[in-house]
Amino acid sequence: MSKQPNTKDIFMSKRTKIQKAEIKKLAAMPDEAIDTSDIPETTDWSNAVVGKYYKPVKKQVTLRLDADMLDWFKSQGGKYQTRINKVLRRYMESQH
Repeated sequence: MSKQPNTKDIFMSKRTKIQKAEIKKLAAMPDEAIDTSDIPETTDWSNAVVGKYYKPVKKQVTLRLDADMLDWFKSQGGKYQTRINKVLRRYMESQH
């Protein structure tokens, strides 16, 4: 059985000295010197979705639920644990 590759190694490879130097050079540039003609600045954020790409860390737990409630969530289709999490999150957020 082969070991699965570490996703950090695949997606977050270390930067080379050349890349680090380029990043440092870019960071030192004034905003006016940066050519954004091919990516114009966005000034209208009215359709922006807050937290769209935020993914909270999941933690496995053991939780005892009433059988009928669990059956109801399962009867609604797959991903019942995700739906239970959403219900609990909405409740949590309503308490602020």
